[in-house]
Amino acid sequence: MSEQIVATYRVLTRLPLEQAVSAIAGEQSTGTFVSVRGETDELRARHSAVVLSITPTPPGSEPLPGAIGDGPLAAALVRIGFPLANTGPSLTNLLPVVAGNLYELRELAGLKLVDLELPAAFGTAYLPAGFAVEGTRRLVGRPEGVLIGTIVKPNVGLRPADYVDLVRELGLAGADFIKDDEVNADCPPAPLPERIRAVTAALDEVERRTGRRPMYAFNISDEPDRMLRNHDLVVAAGGTCVMVNLNVVGFPAVAMLRRHARVPIHGHVTGIGALARHPGLGIGHVAYQKLARLAGVDQLHCGGFHSKFYVTDDEVAATVAAVREPLLGGFPCLPVLSSAQWAGTAPVALDRTGTTDLLVLAGGGVLGHPDGPAAGITSMRQAWAASVAGVPLDEVDEPELRAALAHFGGVIRK
Repeated sequence: MSEQIVATYRVLTRLPLEQAVSAIAGEQSTGTFVSVRGETDELRARHSAVVLSITPTPPGSEPLPGAIGDGPLAAALVRIGFPLANTGPSLTNLLPVVAGNLYELRELAGLKLVDLELPAAFGTAYLPAGFAVEGTRRLVGRPEGVLIGTIVKPNVGLRPADYVDLVRELGLAGADFIKDDEVNADCPPAPLPERIRAVTAALDEVERRTGRRPMYAFNISDEPDRMLRNHDLVVAAGGTCVMVNLNVVGFPAVAMLRRHARVPIHGHVTGIGALARHPGLGIGHVAYQKLARLAGVDQLHCGGFHSKFYVTDDEVAATVAAVREPLLGGFPCLPVLSSAQWAGTAPVALDRTGTTDLLVLAGGGVLGHPDGPAAGITSMRQAWAASVAGVPLDEVDEPELRAALAHFGGVIRK
């Protein structure tokens, strides 16, 4: 049998499972709704997708609109093999096959891509991350322990000069990482070239005074040609990281950036809820992170524990574990936790991930600390040190951590 791309789906249907699944395999390879001239037995043997397994599961979600059939809802985990000969090792060709028009099939009352097994050819066609965990640690000068970071807030509206004092304060407080918000790229209030100059001036001062230079992720998301130009502006100014909104620019554009990049790529997943939130539609986090890593991101958002968003702690833990698993023998990536993270989430994050090879971003959890951003960074560092040592947070006699616990709502129990 020729090499295959194996896609695993969660399928929901009112038709017999075999009939519904066959529709996926046919629509996404050689077939259409009627037989056509040229669809020979030889062609089908060479290029048809193959249903590898159907494992029934409880239905578990409401059907999507427009599904046909009058039988009871049936669900299954389904593995389908698509010939590599149909796509070659190409993200641009892969995505329309495994996550294309199949969502519109009326035979299906629900469909979610939950995993991908990719042939080795993809591993040689794409460049893995150039920095990932070890490279990020080297650039920020923190060889071990969790990496603590934050996001510039307010999200939008700050002028370039406003960045200087905040970035300086965060850097002097020991922040490892600072980033633009996903809604703030090359925007009118703070055009990217001006923002780069303001931020790098603050970083230069931090480095002169402390000997350490925090990593700042500039949001360079844009049309592909402008994105490369934006990357070059960052590098020329001495910047050490760029950020892209993966779902806005697209995985092939990220792969293009990776071939060009000289600094780490911070992968933001803005819009991921549209793909992953519904259990019966879209692309799950485990499959998604493989696509992002194949495109070459060094750091990837995985959600956050006790998040303000929809993800459960189990889903976040599974995503972090998946990102830490080798892909095609490599493609390392640094998992990023964000969304309502603060000092109090340290124990559960450590317990659920079992690692300090994490970048933990706290926006309000740092900037909203009652004693200011510097105390917010310090409280995060204290909480993680205590968690690694196995000391309950409410037994730590440190003013910054005590203030954080009192302000943000007390100790979170695992």
